[in-house]
Amino acid sequence: MTATSASPVGLGDRPAHRDPNVLRWLGAYASSMAGDGVYYIALSWAAVQAGTPSQAGLVMSVSALPRAVLMLGGGVIADRFGPRRVVIGSDAARCAAVLAVAALLFLTGPGLWPLAVLALVFGTVDAVFVPAVGALPARITGKGQLARVQGMRGLAYRFAVIVGAPLGGLGVVLGGAGAAFGLAGLLIAVSVPLLISVRVRELPQDATGASATTAWSDLVVGLRYIRRHRVLAPLTLAIALGDLGFVAPLNVGLTLLADERGWGAAGMGWVLAGFGVGAGAVSLLLTVRGRLPHAGQVAGHALLAGSVAIGALAYVPGVVAAVGTALLIGLLAGLSGAMCNALLQTHADPAFLGRVTAVTSLVSLGLAPLSMPVSAAAIGAWGTGPVFVVSAGVCGLGGVVALCVGDLRRAELPR
Repeated sequence: MTATSASPVGLGDRPAHRDPNVLRWLGAYASSMAGDGVYYIALSWAAVQAGTPSQAGLVMSVSALPRAVLMLGGGVIADRFGPRRVVIGSDAARCAAVLAVAALLFLTGPGLWPLAVLALVFGTVDAVFVPAVGALPARITGKGQLARVQGMRGLAYRFAVIVGAPLGGLGVVLGGAGAAFGLAGLLIAVSVPLLISVRVRELPQDATGASATTAWSDLVVGLRYIRRHRVLAPLTLAIALGDLGFVAPLNVGLTLLADERGWGAAGMGWVLAGFGVGAGAVSLLLTVRGRLPHAGQVAGHALLAGSVAIGALAYVPGVVAAVGTALLIGLLAGLSGAMCNALLQTHADPAFLGRVTAVTSLVSLGLAPLSMPVSAAAIGAWGTGPVFVVSAGVCGLGGVVALCVGDLRRAELPR
């Protein structure tokens, strides 16, 4: 894209929820995430139809590897070429890949190899897409609106989760996996013209930190920038610990807990719904308020309290109590996550946001999922209670870091 749509006067002056520029980006994000939800339903269904359960599980996990390996490089690309341009290219590539597989399924029927290649392509593009998505808000609104944007983004994501899965199921019922893939591609395609219409604030050429050097040196400079930053360094560690302690219990751990307690799929669904309601409520709060004071302290205390709730989930007496506990976890995890992300957005130089987002996303999307098989094996050996407690302890360490490092504890969001 040329600079004709960039650097408009007054960009970011309006409140984010009244800014058409931000709302266009939000619509693009929601449509893309809904397409993701439909895609994962279609992929899992097609993989199950084409092979054994173990083969289907392998296809579903293929995308994690390129995300883990390439995420840091994706951050460099986002900073070098600009997050808007990278997000547009990523969504276009994902759309083309999904529609190609949809056409193939209509012509030949499901096969494991095309599905595995699609999952690999999706994971590779995600390694570039995720850092660019994280770096884009700082280019479309002012710093004082970034916390509200995090709330709006959280609401859009919850909406996409609620809409995407049923749409994927409906597509499978009406036309099979091919129709579901086609629907996913169309939803992702909707985001492209919206993103093209989004105006961004361009950075001065000498402020990008990624123009006259090699990609490797850009990565080293970015990592050094994080390590030396008095807020970002401990914040990155706190986010990593929180994600490592949170991902396994609320994914594979919850499934095994529901099976152990006899809650069934319906009970597990209600528990997940409780979590989603809690996280959505926090997103709504940030969207309305726009800013919470004492952000560093709020993030630390929410991480600590959330870790206690995670540990308690394994010991609740019944499904009703589990739903209430999950609601509390959603509130606290949503609050800590929103505060951490808002602090990251407001304290990082926009020229480095792609690389900063890549480092934090590497743990949550690349490394933390790899802990799920380990957690499942540990639950098989020692039961859900001890594993949930250990995971809660890891999550709580993130809160300890946030509260013990003075610069992070005193960190505030701009007004």
